Amino acid sequence: MPILNRVNEMQEEIAGWRRHLHQTPELLYDVEETAAFAAGKLKAFGCDVVRTGIGRTGVVGLIKGSRGEGPVIGLRADMDALPIHEISGKPWASRTPGKMHACGHDGHTAMLLGAAKYLSETRNFRGAIAVIFQPAEEGGAGGEAMVKDGMMETFAIREVYGMHNRPGLSVGEFATRKGPTMAAADHFEIVVHGHGGHAARPHTTIDPVIISAQIITGLQLISSRETNPLESVVVTVASMHAGTANNIIPETATLTGTVRTLSPDLRDRAEKRVAEIVTGIASSFGARAEVSYHRGYPVTRNHDEPTERAIEIMKKVAGKNAVDPNAPPVMGAEDFSYMLEARPGAFVFIGNGATADLHNAAYDFNDEAIPYGVSYWASLAETLLAA
Repeated sequence: MPILNRVNEMQEEIAGWRRHLHQTPELLYDVEETAAFAAGKLKAFGCDVVRTGIGRTGVVGLIKGSRGEGPVIGLRADMDALPIHEISGKPWASRTPGKMHACGHDGHTAMLLGAAKYLSETRNFRGAIAVIFQPAEEGGAGGEAMVKDGMMETFAIREVYGMHNRPGLSVGEFATRKGPTMAAADHFEIVVHGHGGHAARPHTTIDPVIISAQIITGLQLISSRETNPLESVVVTVASMHAGTANNIIPETATLTGTVRTLSPDLRDRAEKRVAEIVTGIASSFGARAEVSYHRGYPVTRNHDEPTERAIEIMKKVAGKNAVDPNAPPVMGAEDFSYMLEARPGAFVFIGNGATADLHNAAYDFNDEAIPYGVSYWASLAETLLAA
């Protein structure tokens, strides 16, 4: 079951959809034009059901097979872009300054639309396929919103599958793994309250900048000295704001950052230690610190049997040597995790080639990956729902 001939025939059409979407990026839940584009295509393909407004602006199309009753399998793509000004220089570059598809969601949406068109034409399966177009993956938890809106129950979805492009992985290659495949991502804000004063008389102050420097170093001990080296945790202090002039020691300093983990126990422990380290260091200097800790996306955890089936289908599409079934986990986060908490399934990566990295202003989805992605979706549907 290699790349499907019909999919090869559709390559340029699907690439045209992708480039249109790339030119018209939208953020978070404000994806009305993208959602309308997807819904319009699904209706034109002859999907049996097209439902909009799920999880605010999500779209689901239901395609019934021609081989009788059976389960419903969900296939998901994300639709939203990022607040980045594009510098790719491509003819189809973003027409909206400050917004661009820097993570390839335009490609994900186009590939799933291509699969929906193929499956609507052939219907060579039993049961039904639910094609899911999700808003707000980039920090808005659109996956959670669609689950909370009853999507799984409304469409009787039994299993759910997702796919994301990966720069650096060759076009025509796939990668995945059983178990944790992407990290939980939490974020924090720390406010250190000291006592300001003149920079020439530091002994009369409690300097929140110096204390913050100690806190930044102390937080790294969670990874380097408190966690088993065979486990994964990343603590990043990504911003620090303090002061207004070079001769004034400020009253406060504010730090923000993220904590990324691959297991619930380590996630709990890291949250506890962030608070203890921050307040302990601040107290030792006679200062006070407030810690606001917010849990974000949970671990994206692939289920064993669905992942095994996905691996076999990827091998049929791309060849055995083009699939890595034991890829290392990625410490980035993905809100498909909420769908995998609600139903069994698997999340896989498809090669984007030697392109700029994700979330980079020069990034562009590689249209050469389209036949592989569409063939994977179509073959997954026809294999899992074989008569």
